[in-house]
Amino acid sequence: VQAARGKNVTAVTSYGPVRGRTLDGVHCFKGIPYGRETSGKRRFMPPQPPVPWARPLNAEEYGPASPQAGQYPDQSEDCLVMNVWTRGLDDAGKRPIMLWLHGGGFQSLSGSSPIYDGTNLCLRGDVVVMGLNHRLNIFGFLHLGDIAGQHYQDSGNVGMLDIVAALQWIQDNAEHFGGDPDNVTIFGESGGGRKVSTLMGMPAARGLFHRAIVQSGPGLHLQPRDKANDVALAVLAELGLKPSEYSRLHELPKEKLIATYTSVTGRFDADTRSKGRFEHRGLVPTVGVPSLPDYSFDPVASPLSAEVPLLIGSNRHEMTYLWRRDKAVMERTLTREALLARLKIFTSEEAERVLEVYERLYPGLAPAVYLVMIVSDRTYRSDSITIAQRKAMQGAAPCYVYLFEWETNPVMLAHHALEITFVFDNTSREPDMSGGTPEAAALAAKMSEAWIAFARTGNPNTGNLPTWKPYSLQDRHTLLFNNESRLVADPDAEVRQLWATI
Repeated sequence: VQAARGKNVTAVTSYGPVRGRTLDGVHCFKGIPYGRETSGKRRFMPPQPPVPWARPLNAEEYGPASPQAGQYPDQSEDCLVMNVWTRGLDDAGKRPIMLWLHGGGFQSLSGSSPIYDGTNLCLRGDVVVMGLNHRLNIFGFLHLGDIAGQHYQDSGNVGMLDIVAALQWIQDNAEHFGGDPDNVTIFGESGGGRKVSTLMGMPAARGLFHRAIVQSGPGLHLQPRDKANDVALAVLAELGLKPSEYSRLHELPKEKLIATYTSVTGRFDADTRSKGRFEHRGLVPTVGVPSLPDYSFDPVASPLSAEVPLLIGSNRHEMTYLWRRDKAVMERTLTREALLARLKIFTSEEAERVLEVYERLYPGLAPAVYLVMIVSDRTYRSDSITIAQRKAMQGAAPCYVYLFEWETNPVMLAHHALEITFVFDNTSREPDMSGGTPEAAALAAKMSEAWIAFARTGNPNTGNLPTWKPYSLQDRHTLLFNNESRLVADPDAEVRQLWATI
């Protein structure tokens, strides 16, 4: 058992020494503080540096997750922690650094999932892999600036400012872990992709990262300041507080805040869906404040990250994962009539026209599969293409686009989050999603090598996949990942054009 856990190893950080483990030639440190505990008077405030320590800190176990709804284990407001995997310590190794931002929207989960284990990426490409936890939901994204004044002007984005603090920590500590502070890639999936997108428009993050990867998480639609203020007022009202009593929010138990916020944002979400729109209200960063003055990609790509190469894409059947408890979808019993009724939530009055296009282009599928494809394209792929177009139009740095089509089984297909274990080369280590087959391992080797190459040079080409050409408005080159991957110019062009009109 001791051999399986590896040997102890100690690393230096700017706040104190940390003790981790070395296994398979990879040094692993978990739960390293990059910021101070955030409860009480530090709630809703930008992060502060951690209190330094003298004795080696135990960094063998993951640190706490941000408080959140549900039964997620080990939650605490002392959640600003970093995980690191590296093959070298203080060796002037100048390895590319890959910082992973976890999914779960802006409201849930953490960076401590075993599917995010960085060991295999380190072994495949000699990179430094990092991940982190940061404040989520009401603790990270409650905009109080219009209620409580300038002291709270960025409270709606402190969860993102936590990530900026982590990026600054990387600048200060990269060389201790054998990394290159001048070559940092941020990458993330779903909510993590939206965090990457958001960082590309944040002044405080400028220069702290050098490449960006967005997997199934185009952060095109965030929350304007006036709507964020509506959410904050509703939270106070539900708690029985007047706007002038906002300071009470610092004292209330975290469980009460989570329950209230969940109830209020659920109401806002239901209201927007009843009007034929699909938005997450109150669970996203606030636009129009100093920390995020403008949208990162709307109406154009932000000049703040113009020089940052971007790799972006989505999965063919994202929604099977999000609807995995929906019997009508999973058992393919959904009728065409029921499909049209559901589509109206996402397409307003255009449901029949949209369905007819998909039925013509992809004949003979079950209505449930049409639903999955249509909503996946509407909520993930279309926005990813919009971001790619705007990055290409900016013309300062290349953009590479992919579509992940590898199907794990005939029910779940190419579902949301499936590509994560391929990117981390963890299909064998964590086989639940992919089945752990030799075919999965072969594609994982190629994809993880492409991600590593992009992190190293800004170009994902390795020779093991078709030549991946940058996206342009003329050719719209897209790499389709599968057992036989291929580069296609403007795949599903008619679908792309359809969504551009809705």
